[in-house]
Amino acid sequence: MPDDSPPQPPQLRHRIMAGFIGNVVEWYDFTLYGYLAGVIAPVFFPSEDPTAGLIATYGIFAAGFLMRPLGAAVFGWFGDRYGRVRTMQISVAMMAVPTLLLGLLPTYAQVGVLAPILLVTVRLLQGLSVGGEFSSSATYLVETAPPGKRGLTGSWANIGSMSGSLLGVGAAALVTNAVDPETLASWAWRLPFLGGALLGTLAIVIRRDLHTSDHFQQHHAARDETSPLLEAFTTNRHETILALAFAASYGTCFYIAFVYLPEWLSGQGLMERSTALVVNTAMTVLVIPVMPLAAIVGDRWVPRRTWVAFALLLLSASTWPLYQWIVLSDGSLPAVIAVHALTFVLIAVPLGSAPALFVELFPECDRLSGYSVAFNIGVGVFGGLTPMIATSLIAWTGSALVPAYYMLGAGLVAVLALAMMPDRSREPLR
Repeated sequence: MPDDSPPQPPQLRHRIMAGFIGNVVEWYDFTLYGYLAGVIAPVFFPSEDPTAGLIATYGIFAAGFLMRPLGAAVFGWFGDRYGRVRTMQISVAMMAVPTLLLGLLPTYAQVGVLAPILLVTVRLLQGLSVGGEFSSSATYLVETAPPGKRGLTGSWANIGSMSGSLLGVGAAALVTNAVDPETLASWAWRLPFLGGALLGTLAIVIRRDLHTSDHFQQHHAARDETSPLLEAFTTNRHETILALAFAASYGTCFYIAFVYLPEWLSGQGLMERSTALVVNTAMTVLVIPVMPLAAIVGDRWVPRRTWVAFALLLLSASTWPLYQWIVLSDGSLPAVIAVHALTFVLIAVPLGSAPALFVELFPECDRLSGYSVAFNIGVGVFGGLTPMIATSLIAWTGSALVPAYYMLGAGLVAVLALAMMPDRSREPLR
């Protein structure tokens, strides 16, 4: 018989660290590559070679927009069929090994067009693993959480993501400022990736002896032969559609605030990009402890769905006045800091509570499949396209306040999706 007693503290710490560390590795690499892309590109994609340029354009596009949903489908199916622990072990290995390879790849000058092909292959493997990492670890954390702490325990997945992003920013800044541009372009850019491989190795070790979810074991014996991925789009398509709508909407809000806001401030001539990035990074540091605190509110006092909907409704109502304030103040530092702080705190509520919300929405038979596909298409594709869409809309309309309208609409769609979801935050997992 499985042990139904609450996890003891040392065991619980191990599980939380296992869920946390994988997301640190994932977002460390994602952020690091983004910040060093300008340094890496000439090494692998020389402008005088049009073939290499085409490989860069289509390969990186495929890595970001094709492989992540594909990875969600593959890892979601595998995790529902064979367990969350196995999925987490494979996904973190598929992040650590390509990160090591990226730091060791030969340059275009050494092997010609083979260099960009190898780089794109590595990024494709990473994109595949990213599609399974977050939802797998979040599902595992919530399923193994102590009674009454599903929100708090699940929030560690996003705490890991944010911590990894900050670590990636710090590593890129450190290597960029520690050496001269020639040394950076020659070999020093490899160092942060090799460091990421060490971090990935640590994650593999931590996940090596991970305890299988008792909840999964209890339900696995009664599982039929129906594909969990098929069930997510047939029997439980209502849950999948609602999860997708919510993920796309709150993912859009996240990308506008955490990713696009510094670019908007710079593009509108309201603040230097370097200053805007410093403010954005500092506010990200401050918002990390808000996520678990927000999750506790959903665990103890306010039903999770209601709590998240309230935060997003308040975000929608305040976004236009906040952006208008920045414009009218001509990008004054106090206004920019205040807008960052309020927006980030409100988005910290779904960041902290959404992992548990998603897991509670689906039954165990297709939970990871439905969650992975909905989350990666919603946040990864719709959310990831947000900066490009917002920039295009500003150019088309001529209005600097388009991001505010965009966030307002996205927040309202998220609230509507939540209103159609059942609230199971006080019920046992299905």
